[in-house]
Amino acid sequence: MDSNAFFDGTFTLPAKGEGKLSGKTFAVKDVFAVEGHRNSAGNPTWLETHEASKSTAPCIERLLENGAALQGMTHTDELMYSLNGENIHYGTPVNPVNPNCIPGGSSSGSASAVANGLVSFALGTDTGGSVRVPSSYCGLFGIRPTHDAVSLEGVIPLAPSFDTVGWMAKDIETLEAVGEVLLPETELSEFNRFFMEKAMWGQLAQEDREVLLSAVPKELLIENITLESKELTKWPHLFKYIQGVEAWRAHGEWIRETNPTFSAAIDGRFKDASKLDASGYENAVNSKDEIAEFMNRLLGDNGVLVLPTAASVAPVKNAPAESVESIRAMTMQLTCIGGIAGLPQVTVPVFREDGMALGLSFIASEGQDRSLLKFVRQLFGGSSHESSNH
Repeated sequence: MDSNAFFDGTFTLPAKGEGKLSGKTFAVKDVFAVEGHRNSAGNPTWLETHEASKSTAPCIERLLENGAALQGMTHTDELMYSLNGENIHYGTPVNPVNPNCIPGGSSSGSASAVANGLVSFALGTDTGGSVRVPSSYCGLFGIRPTHDAVSLEGVIPLAPSFDTVGWMAKDIETLEAVGEVLLPETELSEFNRFFMEKAMWGQLAQEDREVLLSAVPKELLIENITLESKELTKWPHLFKYIQGVEAWRAHGEWIRETNPTFSAAIDGRFKDASKLDASGYENAVNSKDEIAEFMNRLLGDNGVLVLPTAASVAPVKNAPAESVESIRAMTMQLTCIGGIAGLPQVTVPVFREDGMALGLSFIASEGQDRSLLKFVRQLFGGSSHESSNH
């Protein structure tokens, strides 16, 4: 195993049964409980101050029971509070699309393990984009499911209002097979209404926008909409506020007690979170719920929002802080939609002529995860899509 992609490649578990995932291997972000394993959550102080897990997260048990074998625990950004994938303690997992670029985070090792062909698929968590962004940067299919569709039992929290268990794979068929094991069974819907929102597509450079637009299947009759009246530009601030209050509630006491060493960016995020006035929290959650209601009404049972996954291809490693924050802000404008509304989102890899990867995303209404995976497989299944974009 490439040690750069794994935090602990020695920690393996054989499959416990036969099923849809027989013969497949997977890796898991180092925030999931696995019996006998001590999580690092991307930080050595966390590793030192926490015991080994006494049981395995139910989502991992389901994968093992359905034929998949666990091959290792993967790197994460510290306490999952980043979208970059650069870790000052454990290094930066390799992005094979371009090794000079970051893999994206916080599920960085999971994306790297899949993209480097070490495992068939990998589990990550997605709060603000932590499965979708590394999938986009590393040229993978990825899913952030409906909030609470997959159990978070045995998963270290960051912001429970937004935390989800997501996964990534090199092909849509594997992504869907994992969904058939982890997602609740629902009646499948057919999608026949497709929306694009102007401001979201405006986050990308023109050349990248054109590449992504050319990958949108011609058979989708797109309706252009604007969410200006819904104050779309303020959604990231709402997201960031709720996330900050909840992150400090989850980890503030531990941070005060242990005084861990964080990277400058993550230290800054926790310091900002510690200073938030939590008195506005209930109102913020009400606003979030109103947005979720609006998005579910807009999409209904048959609608899909088509949007870029991230605002750019993977940035170069060790880029200046200002440029990193600027890209993060534009990307958060895109990723906060699925997060705030708690909706399922599938990202599809689209490659530029220079080989760099972009992500094209599809968002459906709450609980439409299986329908969305089937829809994306029908559009992008097989190898034709990837080869046509290389």
